Amino acid sequence: MISHPRARTDIDHGFGERLRQARLAAGLGVEDVATRLKMSARVVESLEAEDWTRLGATVFVRGQLRSYARLVGVPVDLMGFTQGVAPIEPARLEPRSFVPPMQRLAEQVARRMVYVVITAAIAVPVWLATRPHLGIQEHDAIALDVPPGAASSGPVPAAARREPVVVASMAPVTQRQEAPALSLLLREDAWVQVVAPDGRMLEESLLRAGDRRAYAAGEVGRLVLGNGAAVEVRYRGQVQDLTPFLRANVARFAVSSDGSPSAPAR
Repeated sequence: MISHPRARTDIDHGFGERLRQARLAAGLGVEDVATRLKMSARVVESLEAEDWTRLGATVFVRGQLRSYARLVGVPVDLMGFTQGVAPIEPARLEPRSFVPPMQRLAEQVARRMVYVVITAAIAVPVWLATRPHLGIQEHDAIALDVPPGAASSGPVPAAARREPVVVASMAPVTQRQEAPALSLLLREDAWVQVVAPDGRMLEESLLRAGDRRAYAAGEVGRLVLGNGAAVEVRYRGQVQDLTPFLRANVARFAVSSDGSPSAPAR
């Protein structure tokens, strides 16, 4: 008995293959899709090939798949986003170093002792140097022609009165903390990537709604915000318009040395 091969149905295809077939049925090329979705042709090809390793964070993959599906008319609820795409998990933050509480207390006490010793080293010699003059202050003011008994009855001349010695203290002065130049407020969950001007990765994680971040001027060189429409960016307290930097609901922009968003990041 000859068995006939089972007919291949649309269920056998992955959602990347379904996107490709829907694109071909609509008469669109890869470049057409890339132009309409404002993404590179390489990203479109990776979505159809289900090559997630080339696309970066998971939140980007899901957003790009939804945008592609809506463009070619494939129902989003049939895309099977939970297959082949790892679930979104917040980044695990591990402390790089741990200082025991007793060690921190000992360091604080040691710093205060240093200030006390420095202050004493300056104040004590000054006090010792002025002590002899303080002891003979009234005798220097007595006139030669005044009898010894009358010296205490009259006021001391102004020339004999000495100004008190003021000793400078080396105690630390608390500096005024400046307001942050750049701040973020998340109205919804969003993926955030913060890069320093020298290329160091300051933070790359999924933040939750209500989370806040603040940065000083010159601390940030580039920002990438997944679900960028849900992130409120402020420069010195003023809300910034991210519309020029948004592509497929992802905001990418460079940050100038004063902390203000400047040109779209490449």
